[in-house]
Amino acid sequence: MGQLTLVIGGGVMGLLTSLHLADVGVEIVLFDQGQVGREASWAGGGIVSPLYPWRYSPAVTALAHWSQDYYPALGERLLGETGIDPEVTTTGLYWLDLDDESEALAWAQREGRTLRAVPIEQAYAAVPGLGEGYQRAVHMPEIANVRNPRLLKALRQALAERPNVELVEGCAVRGITTANGRVVGVETEQGQRRADRVVVAAGAWSGQLLASLGLEVPVEPVKGEMILYKAERNWLGSMVLAKGRYAIPRRDGHILVGSTLARTGFDKQPTQTALESLKATAQTLLPALAGAEVAQHWAGLRPGSPDGVPYIGELSGVEGLWLNCGHYRNGLVLAPASCRLLVDLMLGESPIIDPTPYAPADRLAARA
Repeated sequence: MGQLTLVIGGGVMGLLTSLHLADVGVEIVLFDQGQVGREASWAGGGIVSPLYPWRYSPAVTALAHWSQDYYPALGERLLGETGIDPEVTTTGLYWLDLDDESEALAWAQREGRTLRAVPIEQAYAAVPGLGEGYQRAVHMPEIANVRNPRLLKALRQALAERPNVELVEGCAVRGITTANGRVVGVETEQGQRRADRVVVAAGAWSGQLLASLGLEVPVEPVKGEMILYKAERNWLGSMVLAKGRYAIPRRDGHILVGSTLARTGFDKQPTQTALESLKATAQTLLPALAGAEVAQHWAGLRPGSPDGVPYIGELSGVEGLWLNCGHYRNGLVLAPASCRLLVDLMLGESPIIDPTPYAPADRLAARA
C-alpha cells in the first residue's frame, strides 16, 4: 500500500482500525500514552448493545446493528489467531420497569429486532436471584456481551504478530504536524514521527489533541465507575438492567455492576461515593450480592460527545487527518462498524453503511 499510517490511541477503535488496515498490507505505527487497551475500552461493561437502543438516533442504530452481527465472527477469528478468547457470549438482557416501554416495542417492530414485553414471572425464572418488587419486563434474547479486557488483549496480540505493525506504548502524542493543508506526522514525547496519514482514535483525549491544531471537536471525558463481584459459575443467567444500572454475567461467575456518570475532567480516581452507590444498585437488583465481596472497583473515562454519534472520516482542510472518536457510552458495541467504515473510506472502497451522519467536516462546520 506504500502509505505509512500513524494511529493515535490503543483502545478498541485504534486497535481494530489498525487490524483492518494491517490486513491489507498498510504499514501502521500505533501510539498509546500508556498501555494499549487500558482506558475506556477496558473499563466498560462490554454489553453488545446500547443500554437503551431505542433512545438513539438512526446513525447509532446503523452502527450498532452491523457490529452486533459481526461480533461472533470477530471473537472466533481472534481466538483462532491468538488463542485468547474474547468470550462473545449471548445471554440476553431483561429491562425492568421501563418508563418508555411502548417506545421500545415500537422501535423493535420498526427495526425488526426481537425485543418483546414478557411476563415478569419469566424474568424471575430466568434470574432466580432477582430482587423483589419489579412489575414489568422487556426481553431481548439475542444480546451478547464481550469480555472486553480479553478482546483488547487479543487485538493487541494479533497486531504484535504482524510485521507491518509497530506498537509504541508509554509515548504520548503532543500534537499533529501539518504542512500546506495536509498531515505530515506527529510530535511525540520521543520526538517527531512523519507519516502520510494520521488516525485520531484517542478516546476522551481526542478533543484535547485536536485542539493543538486549533480545531474544536466536542469530545470530552465523562467518568464512569464499575464494580466486580465473584459468584458461582452460571449463577446469573442473563443481563439485567433497571433504572440505568445493569448487572452483566461472565462465563466464570464474575458479575459486573455499573455504571456511574460524572464530569470531572481527566480525573479517573474511583470514589467511595460511587462505590456505595453501585453496591446499593447491586443489592437491589440481586440481593444475594449483599454478602459478596467486591473483587474490584475501577473508573474509566468515556469519550463524551454531544449526541453520542461518533466522528468517523477525514477532516476537511487537513488532508490525511482521519477521525474515529466520540462514541461516548457505546464504544465497544459500535467499534466493529466504526472501524470498518473508517477503513472503507480510507481505502476508497464502498462503505458498509452511509457515512454521511458521521462525517466530521459537515458536523463540525455546522457547530462553527
